[in-house]
This record gives sequence, C-alpha cells and structure tokens, in this order.
Amino acid sequence: MEFLIKIVYILIFPGLLFSTVFGLWLAGIDRKVVARMQKRVGPPVLQPTYDFFKLLGKETIVPSSAARHTFLIAPYVGLVSLVVTALFIPIGGLQAFGGMADMVVILYLITIPSLAIIFGGSASASPFAGVGVSRSMVTIMAYELPLILVLLSVGRAAGGGLVTFSLEQVTLYQQLFGSFLLDWRLIPAALAMLLVIPCEVGAHPFDVGEAETEICEGPLVEYSGAPLAVFKLSHAIKMFIMTALFAALFLGGISTGMVWLDVVIALVICTAVTLVCMTLLHAITARLKVEQVFKFFWTVVSGLALVSLLLVWFVD
Repeated sequence: MEFLIKIVYILIFPGLLFSTVFGLWLAGIDRKVVARMQKRVGPPVLQPTYDFFKLLGKETIVPSSAARHTFLIAPYVGLVSLVVTALFIPIGGLQAFGGMADMVVILYLITIPSLAIIFGGSASASPFAGVGVSRSMVTIMAYELPLILVLLSVGRAAGGGLVTFSLEQVTLYQQLFGSFLLDWRLIPAALAMLLVIPCEVGAHPFDVGEAETEICEGPLVEYSGAPLAVFKLSHAIKMFIMTALFAALFLGGISTGMVWLDVVIALVICTAVTLVCMTLLHAITARLKVEQVFKFFWTVVSGLALVSLLLVWFVD
C-alpha cells in the first residue's frame, strides 16, 4: 500500500501530472498577460499545452555529427529531476518526501535541468548551441550564489539559533510564528529570491542562453519533436517549482486545516509570484547581456540576500 502511495505521489500529485498541468498553466498565463501589457491580444492560455502536444507528434531529427545518446537522453534527465524536486516542496501542507537536508537536495536537483540543456546543446555540435551553452554556464554561476544565501537566511531564521535545511521545519516555524514575508529581516532575501526565479527558469530578461533573436534558442537550436517538447515542458514545470519554493520559504505559514483549500491557496500564490517576478519583468525590461546578468546577480541580488543573512544572524 505504501508503495502505491509513493507511485501516486510521483506520477499524479504533486509529481508528474500535477506539475505538468500547473506548469503549462503558468506558462500560458505568463504569455497572455505579457501580451495584454504590451497591448496585444496574445495566444490563448492553453497555447503552451497545444504546442507541447504538437511537438510530440513531430519527427525527431538528430544531427549527423551529434552525440546521439546524450542528445536524446538529456531532456528526459532534466524532466525527471524536476518531477523529483516537486516531491520535496510542501504544497498545501503535503510534502511527499522530506528530511533534515531537503533544501540542499532541492538546490542540487533544480540545477540538473540547466545542466541537461548544457549537455544536450553541447552534444548537438551546433555553433549556435556552443554560444548558448557558454552563456548558460555563466548564468548558472550568476544565480547560484544569491540562491544559496537566500536558503541560508531562511534556514537561520527558522533554526532557532542554528541553521536548518529542512523545509518541513521552515514551514512549521512559520505556522507557529508567522510568514517570513512579514519579517522585516527577510524582506531583502525575498526580493532576491524574486529575481533569482526568472534567472533560474531562464525567463526574460535573463534568457541570454536561449536568446531567440540572437542565437536561435542556443542549446535547443537542433532539437525537434518529442525531445524539444520535453525541454519546453521542463521550462514550464520549473516555473511552478521555483514559485512553489518561494511560497514554501516565505509563505509557508498559510494553513487552513483543509488540504484542498491549502492547495488552492498555494496555486494562487504561485500564479501571483509568476506575474510579479516573470511577467512584469518581461513586459517592462529589455534582455540583459550575459556580462550584465553576472554583474547584477553577484552585486545587487547577492547583496540583498547577504543583508538578510547578516540581519537574521545578528538581530533577534
């Protein structure tokens, strides 16, 4: 019976099916609202879903000079890592998998999809992919430092004098003492996290690795068919994963006692965070250059996270 429950967690909720449906929903909402803000009609909200199934039916073409096995396996490795990540994040009071160091596990797991794009692009032997891969590597180095500082700040605030890496303890602390978003010491970290999310997802204006108008989607330029569909799906799921992580880190104290209502509230929060940190930035900013992304995250964003870390460490 326990084995069947784990299968349900992995394949249905909060795993593959739930993450897919809600990730594609967030991607559709993002595109629709950006279009409205730019005075365009925009595609329907279900357009990312239509595109996913259309790509599944297309032929998969592998370049003759590509490393075939790496090229084809990479997108599925990224997708699996995201589904596993969803199992560690509390959604509506439900956390399928947990432990004393699940924030560390999440930190490693959410890096795997970006590495999958890098390995897949490198395996394609395309010059455009090579440029995109180098940019993607710089982007990863840019956002990892502020993300680590944010996790340390939250862990210190919830650790009671120590640093905890347990999301379960973080959410329990907020249920007892209030959401961290209302703690003035952690407001800079929350702002830093809102900037980390679009960079981690690869959304505008930090999408330097897959810049469509410059390098033809970079690492994905040679992808087609089902592998490209999986990469697009992983992008949508990552939007859900990162916004759900923000909700757990800074709004984990919201609990009504009814699981279904907690899930609805969590999803509303994820949608609101998407509109704030991705849709709004997309509508009002131009794409940054790769060196601008690196400088911005290692100075401004890391500085915000570091301020929170110092405050929670030295101010009670």
